[in-house]
Amino acid sequence: MNVCFVTDPLTTTAGAVRPAILLAKELVKNNHGGVLITPQVDEKIKERLQALKIDVKVVGYGFSFPHSFPTLSAWAKGLIRHRVLGKIEDADVIVNTSSCIIIQSHVYYAQGIMTNALNDIVPMMPAGYRLIYQLIRYPLRNLEQRFIKRLRDSSNLFIANSNFCASMYRKWGIRVDRVINPPIDCSLFKPSSSKPSGDYVLTHFGVYGKEGKFPVIKAIADSGVPLKVFGKLPYAPKCLLKHSNITFLGEVTDRELVDLYSNALYTLFAFSHEPFGYIPLESMACGTPVLTYKKQGPLETVVNSERGWLVNDDEELVVAAVNVWKHGYDYATREKCRKNAVAFDINEVFQVWVRLFKNFIEK
Repeated sequence: MNVCFVTDPLTTTAGAVRPAILLAKELVKNNHGGVLITPQVDEKIKERLQALKIDVKVVGYGFSFPHSFPTLSAWAKGLIRHRVLGKIEDADVIVNTSSCIIIQSHVYYAQGIMTNALNDIVPMMPAGYRLIYQLIRYPLRNLEQRFIKRLRDSSNLFIANSNFCASMYRKWGIRVDRVINPPIDCSLFKPSSSKPSGDYVLTHFGVYGKEGKFPVIKAIADSGVPLKVFGKLPYAPKCLLKHSNITFLGEVTDRELVDLYSNALYTLFAFSHEPFGYIPLESMACGTPVLTYKKQGPLETVVNSERGWLVNDDEELVVAAVNVWKHGYDYATREKCRKNAVAFDINEVFQVWVRLFKNFIEK
């Protein structure tokens, strides 16, 4: 069985490209073929994937995308100049996970609507960006609606990565056939200590305005909660960079991240838009509960007062962050977190996809 995954630019192994990478890796481990087709790939990532015997093919646009926002750039260019791939002769099954490439596929794996994300993210950006977005907002929305309709028409099945994600597409009149959550690797993300230090709270800075609300994080740090922050730091304001209760770690390896998750008292996930949410799930896989909002993707994995805490708004988030830091929680919570996360392990999710692939091949 040879399965081809079409992806967004492979300049990272996180985010929207991760399901394709994990599934391709699992296919190769089980003596099948896994191929990734992408408009751009970082050479170091390509070497890592080829070491896993995952073939990577680049179908360029004739130009590269800015390294800071490659997926957003590829998406915007794809809306204007549709990149349509022809038939892939040696593929038994084609899964399109890309937000910028159209191809006749067996499955389109839908992971979010970009203009919906921008609607949530842009209000947190500087005034100039907000003004520009207001001018182009509706033309972009119309272009994306047409593009997604073509993706739907080009695929036998349209599968969303979460119930929240499915609801966004259905509001646009797109038929969603089913939901399959993304996998995580629970053999990697697992508790690294039987006695977590619990002397800090972990949080993340990702895409500007999407992951890591600066005012909220500052308010929590001002309240005396020590925070460790991993991820991208270029846009962090100086008031955070110099804060005595905030330690910036930058980008970390997977092994370092596992230790950070495992030893945190809890993980703080302050986001503005999240169709699914890997960070809450990775944290719970390491036995650490999550404090986040009662909305969107994380609402489907974090159970309030059982695997973490769900709040309605920023003000409640700050209050809860301080309260949990001061009073802690029952240690059994960590065991419940791990037990829940295992249901999303790649071994479990892979079997769901394999049954789907075999159905297509048998037909």
